Amino acid sequence: MTPVFWIAGGLSLAFVAWGVISSKTLGSVTKVAQDFVVADFGWLYLIATTFFLVFALYLALGRFGRIKLGKDDDEPEFSRFFWFAMLFQAGMGIGLVFWSVSEPVHHFGVDPPYGLARPGTTDAADVGLRYAFFHWALHPWAIYAVIALAIAYFNFRQDRPGLISAVLRPIFGKRMDGPLGHFIDVLAVLATLFGVAVSLGLGALQINSGLNFTFNVPNSSGAQIVIIAVTTVVFIASAVTGLERGIKWLSGASLVFAGLLMLFVLVTGPTLVQLNAFTQLTGSYLGDLIPMSFRINAFAKDDWAGQWTLFYWATWISWAPYVGSFIARVSRGRTIREFIAAVLIVPSLLSFAWFAVFGGAGIEIDRATGGLISRAVAGDEAVGLFTFFEQLPLGLVTSIIAIVLVFIFFVAGADAGTVVLARFTSGGILTPSKVTQVIWGLVMGAFAAILLVAGGLDALQQASILAALPFVFVILAMCVALYRALQEETRGAEEERRERTRAGGVPLRPTVEGRPGQG
Repeated sequence: MTPVFWIAGGLSLAFVAWGVISSKTLGSVTKVAQDFVVADFGWLYLIATTFFLVFALYLALGRFGRIKLGKDDDEPEFSRFFWFAMLFQAGMGIGLVFWSVSEPVHHFGVDPPYGLARPGTTDAADVGLRYAFFHWALHPWAIYAVIALAIAYFNFRQDRPGLISAVLRPIFGKRMDGPLGHFIDVLAVLATLFGVAVSLGLGALQINSGLNFTFNVPNSSGAQIVIIAVTTVVFIASAVTGLERGIKWLSGASLVFAGLLMLFVLVTGPTLVQLNAFTQLTGSYLGDLIPMSFRINAFAKDDWAGQWTLFYWATWISWAPYVGSFIARVSRGRTIREFIAAVLIVPSLLSFAWFAVFGGAGIEIDRATGGLISRAVAGDEAVGLFTFFEQLPLGLVTSIIAIVLVFIFFVAGADAGTVVLARFTSGGILTPSKVTQVIWGLVMGAFAAILLVAGGLDALQQASILAALPFVFVILAMCVALYRALQEETRGAEEERRERTRAGGVPLRPTVEGRPGQG
């Protein structure tokens, strides 16, 4: 066991013990801390996430795009379908199902973003869906892309451990082998724990609400803890079977289930409205992308940004070490351009389609029923999806399918989380021991249960915002380290070609930009 394992494990157990001894105190402290972070550092989240998007696009479109994440002759380990399925379920998964109807309908009928429209109006429908697109498309995937790219590049191309500290060596040198490196890796472990706990908590809330809606199972913290306990056993069992048998097939199944469910809603819902919403909102999202990226209502005392945009940005940042490390693990052999296109563009288009189908139908049904769904969402966001299904044909069947889909996302996402945590605390090796994976699986389940008891969805939001703050600076440093390493590689290759030319040899033809090959 590494020092990172013992330090991170001790801090994790202390947090769990705090929650067990006094969950109310834990909830109060996280609330005060969250208010401070949102009030004083909201601007930082907005600027940083926009920078990550610009940086990712620069790497994909510029001279580094053809460099491989691995050696020049490395081939991808997974087919494109399973590769995309794994990165998608790790990056969004449960959240997409949880918020598919509830977020657009909330923005439409309860509280439109920044007061830009009156609830229930056509303008509210437009701005509500536009902000759902904004929260789930380019910005979050850019955060994942830059951290995954950095880990994959240094791990597979430069043969360094798959650790955050290893990425920062170009900046801090050998200090990354000592206490400073351990501190960075512990920070990554804690951010991952809070990030995965948010995902597990959302999954438990959604499953509990679905079971309550369809089978009258009590909607309570006790039931949610039981759900987390059962799922923890399942995802630990899946994790120890390895990527090829566990996560890979669960991810593929989740993508197929999600696609079929979306197709059903498109066919049985207000199809023309959904198609028009996809077309119109994609355009308005792209047209308003820059203003949305920096809007924070500087001169108004409005907490909307803290409840939504900043919560999302903080969630994606706290998920970044976990999702980024996992995406890096399954992306060996891809070029930088191919990687960013898959991680940034494809999931964003799918998110557009998902929210246009579910959110567009949800808003239209809410209008037709006099606010039925928006009233349900105002009371409990987790029931929005099931209230929506009740208005469609085969409501019971689709609700059950949605519960199964959430469960699969639940298991697959937590499965990936155990692998990443075990890797971070085992020196960055590709295949950490099963014992280490089991330990972190149990800790993750305990984290999610503690946060739910401490304050439900609010506590999950607060924890993610707090965990994200220090990691913003780590990801910014990773961008600097990656850029330096890419520059050094391409500069070295260019100098080698010039030397060979001056010596009278045959100039080398670059088979991969920045890496020489025989002409």
